[in-house]
Order: sequence, then structure tokens, then C-alpha cells
Amino acid sequence: MILEALCSYYETLLRRGEAARPGWSPAKVGFILILSPQGELRDVLPLRDDGGRVPVMLVPEQAKRSSGFKPNFLCDGSAYLLGLDSKGNPKRAIGCFASSKAFHEELLGGLPNPCAKAVCAFFGRWEPEKAPENPVLAPYLSEILKGGNLLFRVGGKFVHKDEEIAARWDERYREPHADAVVGRCLVTGEKGPIARTHPSVKGVRGTQQTGASLVSFNGDSFESYGKKQSFNAPISRRAAFAYTTALNRLIADREYVQHMGDATVVYWAETGERAYSDLFAGVTGGKEIFVRQGEGAAGPEEKIPFTEAILKRAMSELARGRPYDLNGVVLLPGTRFFVLGLSPSAARVSVRFFYQDSFGHFMKNIWDHYVRLQIERPVFIERELVSVGRLLYETVNKKSAKKEAQPNLTEGVMAAVLNGGAYPRALYSAVLLRIRAEGELPYAKAAVIKAFLLKNSSNKAIKEAVGTVKLNEDSNYLPYVLGRLFSLLENIQQAALPGVITTVKDRYFIAAATTPLSVFPKLLQLQNSHMKVLEREKPGLAVGLKKQLGDLTGRMEENFPRIMTQEEQGAFYIGYYHQTQKRYAGKTTEKAEEEKQNGKANQKPV
Repeated sequence: MILEALCSYYETLLRRGEAARPGWSPAKVGFILILSPQGELRDVLPLRDDGGRVPVMLVPEQAKRSSGFKPNFLCDGSAYLLGLDSKGNPKRAIGCFASSKAFHEELLGGLPNPCAKAVCAFFGRWEPEKAPENPVLAPYLSEILKGGNLLFRVGGKFVHKDEEIAARWDERYREPHADAVVGRCLVTGEKGPIARTHPSVKGVRGTQQTGASLVSFNGDSFESYGKKQSFNAPISRRAAFAYTTALNRLIADREYVQHMGDATVVYWAETGERAYSDLFAGVTGGKEIFVRQGEGAAGPEEKIPFTEAILKRAMSELARGRPYDLNGVVLLPGTRFFVLGLSPSAARVSVRFFYQDSFGHFMKNIWDHYVRLQIERPVFIERELVSVGRLLYETVNKKSAKKEAQPNLTEGVMAAVLNGGAYPRALYSAVLLRIRAEGELPYAKAAVIKAFLLKNSSNKAIKEAVGTVKLNEDSNYLPYVLGRLFSLLENIQQAALPGVITTVKDRYFIAAATTPLSVFPKLLQLQNSHMKVLEREKPGLAVGLKKQLGDLTGRMEENFPRIMTQEEQGAFYIGYYHQTQKRYAGKTTEKAEEEKQNGKANQKPV
């Protein structure tokens, strides 16, 4: 299913002129070897820019190497094109050069082409043993030996771009090898040469730089009926090239890659239209995404930044099954859309998750997810939408060296958001753990708690209590009321003792949420002392706070619980958060942030 979707995407890109044809692939090229018509090395041209970046060029497909000699056509490393390497194994380098020489003479030897003759003459006259002494090569030798690909150029023309030579390579690529295994491809259903090994997938975070395999077999225990390597899963050479080309293109386009936990996430629409991925990246990744104008038309492409209003309007319309015009690109809700998560596994790539559905259905599920997350936010937080990556980040210890969510958590959260299922219990537990460890309840954590309770809880009273965006003043649900009460007691202390160093929140916040009976009687006694100070110094404020305190205590129809469950703790935290945000409502950004920090400098003890 995954390979079929990627192959289909490749064919779409090929029709749009956005993908390499079979037999060609992008590769980084560090140096150009400039040859005379007689095959003499005339000059060496470095391509690395001042920032150390190496350009990527479209070249004949690169061989996948594990052992033996496997030369590439016209674009290769120094061992194959010059007979030199920095690995201290000159004998092997000579063998690499000899194999490359035979390979190029086989493909180009019979062509009456000036470029082909120059390359063959170069291989015929080049002596690897004397290469270090070559005056043209010497100034660049140390850099060349560090690695990277080399290309040939003759008479101002890249040899691999010569039409006759390119046609010869295409012909060679289509020819089945003498030892080729012909079979029916599991992806396309067509008969043809089966790929023994598949091209590498490059760019998945955590894999080696040379790439890793998505389909591979390396042990007898994975093989069946005596079939070796990828013959166990017969996929044609064209299909193997197609799916890896499409996947590598997706991973290389950083605008459409998200990293969540250990997963590298890519996504695409079956039509190849980038606007679908633009919108998806904006609503799930919180990236700075742009509306593209002029794409596919004459003239330069113009980029206009998305606003959160655009994201919400687009989601809302598509979720209702209506097309949405994104600055000239009409997004259709019925368009198939794909989301693929890949994780590293030694020299291989493992599939963490794969989802496919109509774009409109994905948008509906994401829209519903954001509705559940909606909760009043502090005035100093500009962005309302909490991205999936931010949700996962709220489960991470900010002091740890590796700030990544657990792998299984990433998969569970993506499944919940994209498919509309229940959130993983591990997400909720991890957020509660971070609140206990940090003693803080920021906006994003409160949003996670609310969404989890609304989606996962079977307790109707909890859902009714926490289901509002702002303070639910009608709820009598005890854990929610206790959260509000704790916020009020904190407010009373701060009003009575401005600049206090250790607040009731610092001392009792977590215990109040987990074991209320052990904390609240002490807090109510303590507030009596604070209230006396207010009655003396701020009588007007004292009257208002007393009224709020009487209202909340009057809602308590039960005694303080000895212990609260995790879901009850969540209701407590939402009650605390709602009550606290009401306190800050209407204040300026600077003042609200200042009060939130609670005047940590120049404070006096209780």
C-alpha cells in the first residue's frame, strides 16, 4: 500500500516535470574534472560555496554499494574516477578505477561522440600511481580525498548531459542484466526485471548519511523458498526506483518534513499539488507556511504568509466538505492525501505509521481535535492552535539532553488526531507527570488535559465541567470546584502579601490535586490570616474575595476527597486554570505576565 502510493506519486511528479526519469537521481557534486578532447585533465573546478554547501545535480543513478566494485556512470568518487582514496588501501582504489574504466569503455567505446571519446581517452591515459604528482590535481587533492562526487566536462559541456550519451545510458538502464530475475511486480502487477536491491532512502533523521533501506533482507531467517535479498518481495526495478525517488524528494523538501519524537513525517496529495501539503503543515506542525501564488504560471512565484485565520477558515470549510480557494489554488475535500512516518532502525528505515484518507476527512478530524483543545489562552500567547509537535513537546523534560517524545507516543497521538480516535493514555499521564515535576500549568498542557478528558473520559460530569473554553461558573463538580478554590486561595495570598517568595502554589499545588484532604484544611486556615490583612489594608478587595470564597465553598456538597483519580486531577487542573485566567482577563500583556511570574525578585518570606 505504501509503495503503491509512492509509485503513483512518482508518476504524478513525472508528468508534472518535477521528478527525474528512471535511471537518473540527484547527487551532491563537489568537483568538476575538465577534460580536453584528447582526454587530458586540463583543470579541476570546485563547486563548494563559501558556506561549505555542495550543489545537488541530476546524474545517472548511483549504485548501492555494500561490497565488491560497483562503478557509477560519469559521476563517482575519487577511488573510481582517479584511483585514489584516503582510506589507506591503494590496492582497492586501483581496483575501483579498473572497474570504472571497463564500465565506461563498455558503454561509450563504440560511440563516435567527442565527449565519449574524451572520457574513454582519459581512462586510457590516466595513471593512478602518478595522480598525486599531477600539477592540475595537486591543489585540490586533499579536498577531493575527503569524499564527494566528481563529474566530467568536455568543451564546456557536462558529459552526462550530452543527448547521445544520455540516450545510451537510458538504453542501458532499460536493458535487463544477464543475470536478471524476471517476475511479476507486487506493486504494479506487471512483468519485468526484479530489483535485487533497492535504492537507499536518504534524510530520515537518525539513519546514516549514505541512506538506509525501506525494503531489504539480510538474513536466512527472513528469506523464504531459497530466495535471496529483495527477491523475497518481488518489486520491479522501475517500481523500486519510483518509490525511492518519490520518497527521497519528499524528505529532501524541508518545507514538508516534520520531526515528531524519533519519526520523520512526510505527506503528499495524490495530485502533486503542493498547496495541500502547505495547509497540512500549517495545521499540524505550526510551521511558518506560505500561500503560493503563481505556481505553474508564468512569472516568479509569490509567497504570502499564512495567518491563523486562514488556517482555521480553510480547515472549517474543508471539514464541511466544501472546496476552499487558497489564493487561486482550489483545494478539494475529496482529494486523496497520505501521511507517512519513518523511524531509524540501524541501516534500515522502519514504518512508524501510514495513513491515507480524503483530505477533507483529515481536515475534519484535525478540526475536531482543535475544537477539543480550545481553552482560554493568556494574552501574551499569540498563537491559538497548538501543533501536534507542541503537544508532544509538553511530555518532555525540558532539562533533558534529548528533547524527544517517546516513539509510541508519537504514533498514538498522530492516530488520534488524523483518524479521530481516542488519545493515548500515555499522553495524559506524561503531561500530569510534567506538571508534578515542574509545578506549572501552562496553556498547552491545560489544552491537552481538556482535549483528553473530552475525548477519552466516560464521566459525563467531568466532560460538562471542563468542556467550556472559559470559566464554567455553573459547574458544581467537586474536583473542578477545588481547582477554582485553590486558585482563589493563591490570589488571596498574593493580594495580602505582594512579593511573597514561597506561595501556596509552590508548597501545595500538586498535593491539592492528588490528596485534597491533606491540604485544603490547612489552606483555609491560612487564608483566614491573609484575609485579616486584606480587611485592614484593602477592605474593598477583601469583600469581593470573601464573596467568591463563599460561592465556591457553598458549591461543595461533599467532603474533601482523600485521593483523586487521574481524571479527577485533570478536572482540578482545568478548574485552577480557568479561574486563574479569569483573574488575568482584560489586563495588558506586560501586566499579566508580570503577575504570572508573581514578582520573583525582591520578595519577602511568608
